[in-house]
Amino acid sequence: MNRKQLVLSAALIVLLAMDAYSVYLYGYVGFFRMMFANFASFNALVDLLVALILIVIWIGEDARERNVSALPYIVLTIAGGSVGPLLYLIRRFADRTDSAAVVAPQAVRG
Repeated sequence: MNRKQLVLSAALIVLLAMDAYSVYLYGYVGFFRMMFANFASFNALVDLLVALILIVIWIGEDARERNVSALPYIVLTIAGGSVGPLLYLIRRFADRTDSAAVVAPQAVRG
C-alpha cells in the first residue's frame, strides 16, 4: 500500500466514523432532516450534490478507460456520499502502482 492509499484510507476511516456518529445522534432520516433545517445547510447539501455528480461523471469515464466497473462506486456514492469516490481512488492508486512496475521497464527499453 503506497502513501496515497494510506492517506485516503485514513480519510475514509475518519469519514465513516463521522457518518456513524451522525446516524447514531440523528438517525439516517434525521440526518437528512438536518440538511433541510435551514437555508445554509440546504446550500451545503446542494453544493455537495453538485460536487458528487461531477465526481460520479469522472469515475464513470475513468473506469471505462481502465476497463473497470464503475457501478459499485457510483452506488456507494449515491448511498454514502464521499465513501464511493474514496474507495475508487484507493483501488485506482493500487492499480497504478502495479501497472507502473510493469510499464516502466518497457518504457526504458523503447
